[in-house]
Order: sequence, then structure tokens, then C-alpha cells
Amino acid sequence: MIEVIFTLDYEVYGNATGSLCELILEPAQSLMGLFQEWNCPLVVFVEVAELERIYQERSDQDIEAVFQQIRELESQGHEIALHIHPQWYKARYQNGQWEVDLSEYNLCSLPEERIREIVLGGVKFLRFILRENDYVPISFRAGNWLFQPTQPAARILYEYGVRIDSSVFKGGRFKSYGVDYRKAGRNGFFWRFWRDVADDDPQGQMIEIPIYTTLVPFWEMLSRKRIEIEKKGQEEGKNTSLFSKLKNHLSLKYPKKLDFCRLTKTEIDEMLKKIVALDQESPSILKPIVAIGHTKDLKDIDAVDYFLKNLNESGLKVTTFRSIYGKLIGD
Repeated sequence: MIEVIFTLDYEVYGNATGSLCELILEPAQSLMGLFQEWNCPLVVFVEVAELERIYQERSDQDIEAVFQQIRELESQGHEIALHIHPQWYKARYQNGQWEVDLSEYNLCSLPEERIREIVLGGVKFLRFILRENDYVPISFRAGNWLFQPTQPAARILYEYGVRIDSSVFKGGRFKSYGVDYRKAGRNGFFWRFWRDVADDDPQGQMIEIPIYTTLVPFWEMLSRKRIEIEKKGQEEGKNTSLFSKLKNHLSLKYPKKLDFCRLTKTEIDEMLKKIVALDQESPSILKPIVAIGHTKDLKDIDAVDYFLKNLNESGLKVTTFRSIYGKLIGD
């Protein structure tokens, strides 16, 4: 039994370039309309750090419109989740430009009290945006997918109500940050964890539902669509290129994510065939499949429509982390 979870990282570029209108508001509005047409929910990972700093500095006139859009997303039944790029919290805004603090790039490598300060601040600001003083996000995605070393960050997130993480992608590796998810490849479609997010721990208090990936030859990552998205990011001042990401893995195989903003229609067909085949092997076993997208990467709404159409024709259910949680813990 497969249930697909569409996750959307709601953010501008990690180095603080780009406008809220172009990179968040307009693409999110297009996705809202499309997902409403197909009656499918999204999990929206709101990047609270950048929004809080932009709000504090009033560096973009569309910040209030962003807050309103997030409230509309929730009112339409989409799940609002916690996403934090910590390099934003000590970012400086001078002469119309942002300079982020790369010393805080990996939340998990910071001192425990700093992690607690950031997580609590993120939850509070999400509540401020939603105008709900008791809102508790059940799901989390680490900025830059960096969720190692997992403790004490996991324990702190758990204390503030987070029960599900979706930062891992099997085969993923960030050598310069000491993050390695390759051993997660031996795990199932979801697992409990505590000490290390990549380890299946039956006694773990949190659940990992990884971003779905398949290992492919690295040259399969060089589609025209993907290269054009990366080129746009470079023009906006994005720090890392596709080629540097490929080099980081030092392998002929690369984890291709189920990315509804970057995949071509042909790639969507290929990945969906594999997913459907998995379901046919064991139809009674719950298999949550996480797709990922970024507002800043949306360039081809037709491909997303094609994805949703094919899911509908395949009879696969679209859900959220909050909706599926009870099934994962056996309630």
C-alpha cells in the first residue's frame, strides 16, 4: 500500500538571493491551484529563519503577502511543517544585500543551547505566522538536508512536538559536513530512529520517512531541465553547482530524488513504474513515498500536473505526514 507525500520547501536561495515574489509567492500560488484541482494535499516546509530575518529587516515588501499565503495553505488543508536554514539567524543586511553566517550552516553541529534557541525560535515564529499560539509542527526537514550528528537536535525537536523527520535521502552524502546517509539504504520505507537518523532503531522515539531516491549513473542527472534550473540558481548567486554535488559523492552512482520540480516527464514515468512495481510485490505493507520540490525550482507546472495525473490513474493515494502518522506508529 503506497501513499505519496508531496513536500514543498518554501524558500528563497540559501545564500539569501532572490525575491519573495519570484521564488515563493508566484510558484506556490501555481502549485496551490494545481493541487486543489487534483484534490491533493501538500506538506509545506516553511523556512522560518529566512522569513523571520526578512520580516525583522523589512528587506522585501512582499513578506506580509507570504505570511498570508501560508495561512491560506493551511486553510486549504495543506500541512505546515518546520524547515530551518540556521545560517540565516545571524545574517546581516547591508546596502540592500544579505550576508548569511555560514558558521551556522549545519544546525546539528552547533552547541546544544544554540540548537534549542533556534528550534524554539522557529516554532514560535511559525506560530506567529499562522496566528496560532499553540501550533505544533509534527514534521521537520533540516536545512541543506543536514541531520547528523542527530543528537541532541532530535531530542530537542521531539520536546517541541516534532515526531517525523524527512531530511534523509538514501545514498546521500555531504562529505565536508560529515553527513553520510548511505547506510540508510538498508532500511525500509520508514524507520524509527534516535541516536542516528540513518540507523533503524526499533526503540527510537522519532520516525524517519526519507525523500524517495533511486541510484542512477551520474550522467542521468545531466538533463537539460535540471541543468537549466541549476544555471538559474548560479545566476542568482547560489553557492553550489550540480557538478560540485556530483563530485561530492565520488561515485558512478548518484541518488536521484523524486523531485517534482526537476524531473522530466520521462523521468517521472520511469520512477513511477518502479514505485508501482514495489507496491505490487507487497500490496499490504504500508510504503510512504516522499516527493520533494522547491518553490524556487518550479519552472514547469505542466510536468507537475502530469505527475499528479499519473498518480491518479495509478490509484495511488496522496497524503501528509500528519495524516499518516497514526498508521506509522500502529494506532
